[in-house]
Amino acid sequence: MIVIEPRKFLVSLFQAAVAAADADQAIRAHLPIKPKGRTVVVGAGKGAAHLARALERAWGEPLEGVVVTRYGFGVPCDTIEVLEASHPVPDAAGLLASERLLAAVSGLSEDDLVIALICGGGSALLPAPADGLDLADETALNEVLLASGAPISAMNTIRKQVSRIKGGRLAAAAWPARVVSLIVSDIPGDNAADVASGPTLADNSGPDDALAAIRRYGIHLPDKLLRHIESGASAPPLPSDPRFQRHSHRIIASASISLEVAASAARAAGIPAVILSDSIEGEAREAAHVHAAITREVRLRNRPFTGPVVILSGGETTVTLKGRGKGGRNTEFLLSLALGIDGHEGVDALAADTDGIDGSENNAGAFADGSTILRLQSSGLDPFTLLSNNDAWTAFHALGDLFVPGPTGTNVNDFRAILIR
Repeated sequence: MIVIEPRKFLVSLFQAAVAAADADQAIRAHLPIKPKGRTVVVGAGKGAAHLARALERAWGEPLEGVVVTRYGFGVPCDTIEVLEASHPVPDAAGLLASERLLAAVSGLSEDDLVIALICGGGSALLPAPADGLDLADETALNEVLLASGAPISAMNTIRKQVSRIKGGRLAAAAWPARVVSLIVSDIPGDNAADVASGPTLADNSGPDDALAAIRRYGIHLPDKLLRHIESGASAPPLPSDPRFQRHSHRIIASASISLEVAASAARAAGIPAVILSDSIEGEAREAAHVHAAITREVRLRNRPFTGPVVILSGGETTVTLKGRGKGGRNTEFLLSLALGIDGHEGVDALAADTDGIDGSENNAGAFADGSTILRLQSSGLDPFTLLSNNDAWTAFHALGDLFVPGPTGTNVNDFRAILIR
């Protein structure tokens, strides 16, 4: 019989998944050809500073440029400037960062190269309101989108319609220089143009697509923003725009890659592993219901998998805010999962964001098991009330079950692992 410490084992799988998206390893495998002229680096996202530092180490020559990351996620670089701004709601520092990135790529020649380091979180870190709008409008947009429960792809389609930098506009500003985008994907399905709302990648989404998403997900935008989108005044450029002819992109890390590595790590430890999907979306609590049903089926009937087994999944769930509690999509997933596996012994789970932050607090996620609900109730807490108030953080904080690895320097979205012993 294989004897393991469940939580230590689950953490080791999380660490393997994060290591698979390590900035140094990913950058070295995807270096572009050096240009005749200058090499300018721009970047945005929660892992942008780590990517910039890795690029400096691998490039071998001085680089210039600027990247922006979330407050507290910066790391020292030699010649690339690192700025910090607010996430998930943009602020004035992000507005300044957008202007700095646009300025960095202006006035370049066809002999120059722009290396764009793009990863999750860049949408909020690069506010650049379109003409007729201001930072307050873009902040209001983000707040509405975050509370809507819409998938990230829909949110980013809308964001592209009200920006001077998203939707390929940063790359267009670099013309006639060549642009190579190195992308760490946090998007289910790995559509590169959706990562950070695609500042360097154009796609075919326009105002009609944004309006369709608004209707589909019942998003209530302020009238000023809705009128702006309806007018089509800030429709992003299309991929056929000649300014993109010399551009290319490479996905250097993704949830799919990280889950495969985690599965291999589990098997090496003697535990069979299965990957449900790397692109699970929808309400976090609803996704948890499905995971819990599969877990119970394995536990009770050894189908569709035979235990022991660890079930892995990734993607980006959403939370439609109805309460005023603390938490994020991973803790909400886990609290809902805990209700679904209540009383089932031999089940342990970890759900965490691979960037190290879930929601607004300092935890990446949390742990749950078959005793979580009983322990909450023994502490005088009602798990149903906590879940309805979007207050999963309070639940796991009370139990001492939060998972706090700190910023990881990368972001390939959610990581979920359920160990059935």
